[in-house]
Amino acid sequence: MINAAQSRTIHAGHASGEVVRCGVSDAMLAELPVSVVFFYDQELDPDRLAAGLAEALRQVPLFGGRLRSGPEGLEIVCSDAGVPLVTADAAETLPEAMSRMTLGSSGYVDHVEANRAQSGEAPLFTVKVSRLADGGTALGCSWHHVIGDVQSFMTLMQAWSAAVEGAELPEVGIAADREAFLDAVLPAEDSGRLGFRIPEPAEAELLAHEFRTAPRANRTVQVYFTDAEVAAMKREFGEATGQRLSSNDVLAAHVVTTVRELDEDTEARDLLLPVNVRRYLGIPAGQLGNLLGEVLLRCPVGEPAKLAGEIRSAVDGFATGHLSLRTNRDFLASVGRERLSECVPLGFDPANKTFTLSSWSRAGVYQVAFEGHRPLAFSPGASVQLPWVAWMVEGFSGAGHLLTVVLPTRLSARLRGEEGRAALHRYRDPDERLPELAVQMKKLA
Repeated sequence: MINAAQSRTIHAGHASGEVVRCGVSDAMLAELPVSVVFFYDQELDPDRLAAGLAEALRQVPLFGGRLRSGPEGLEIVCSDAGVPLVTADAAETLPEAMSRMTLGSSGYVDHVEANRAQSGEAPLFTVKVSRLADGGTALGCSWHHVIGDVQSFMTLMQAWSAAVEGAELPEVGIAADREAFLDAVLPAEDSGRLGFRIPEPAEAELLAHEFRTAPRANRTVQVYFTDAEVAAMKREFGEATGQRLSSNDVLAAHVVTTVRELDEDTEARDLLLPVNVRRYLGIPAGQLGNLLGEVLLRCPVGEPAKLAGEIRSAVDGFATGHLSLRTNRDFLASVGRERLSECVPLGFDPANKTFTLSSWSRAGVYQVAFEGHRPLAFSPGASVQLPWVAWMVEGFSGAGHLLTVVLPTRLSARLRGEEGRAALHRYRDPDERLPELAVQMKKLA
């Protein structure tokens, strides 16, 4: 329960007036907010947070700006219209707050209103600071996906943390024309596979219905994997494939295969893994935007080791085998940019149970320090509950891994049940001691 709140608007104190012309990837995500919460076991000073955010917004002004429709699509105006920062008291302890984090009614995030923001009526970034009953703090953040991906958000968080801690702020790259920027760094040819599709009217209506009914039809499940569990997967899958596999490779393969098994699904299905293209294209980490591609794989049924190996090969060969940004641009140029609103990302295909798994591991979420305190936990928020969508990030204090996955209600209940837990944790030593937070969070699978 969140008690009475106080609100203020944080301004950088300077409006550059710079205008950023959004690109194809941005427009594809124009209806989506992204929400997350950082949990600290100490009370953070709202005034120091506010002052640090104001300084960070001078370095990363897009988050304090507003959207508008330009002659060639959406534009972000660095107007310094500001960021609402709400401070509130919560009746829940840190473990209780974390247990409710994935509920839309948790109250720990003020989700960006994407549609209103798209018309310039609402902010692109919101912050909520909740003082918890046991002396901890929940720092809820929500941003409009048009601004950028999680790497862009983390650039802001790095700047905010540095401002509060008195450290050097990160380098930030802002392209006035994102399509022109990409044109200069993309290879002349890529995989030739489109990263989206234009559905027929009947499917478009079904997708719209799925979007409207998502909060009622789906539930969010969180699963904690220990480092020892992941190490056991890496050993077994690595021996089976003869490949050096990453934690993300084996976790993605294990999770997808297990969910299909619990769903009693014997059909081959697609797995989509978003990929940060910066390192493949030589783009600095602080460059803002939706600089994302995707690996798309057909999943073998019941063969997690094989799938892990295929993921590793696909990621290693991403630049030549899966990059599709130029193909996307060329296709839209051929059919007319006005049809962009009809396009649907490949990952949104609930009828075919296409599984999208984003890895936020190594994004630096546990490095976001305020007043010398680093997060004890971090979680995505329940902004949009579309089915077959999942996120993976480091677990408590950066140890282990926390999976957050949205699934149809009946299947989500099965994951939480005894059978589901046994399947998900088949690589866990039953005598292994779990972190105290993992024990206290009753709904954690």
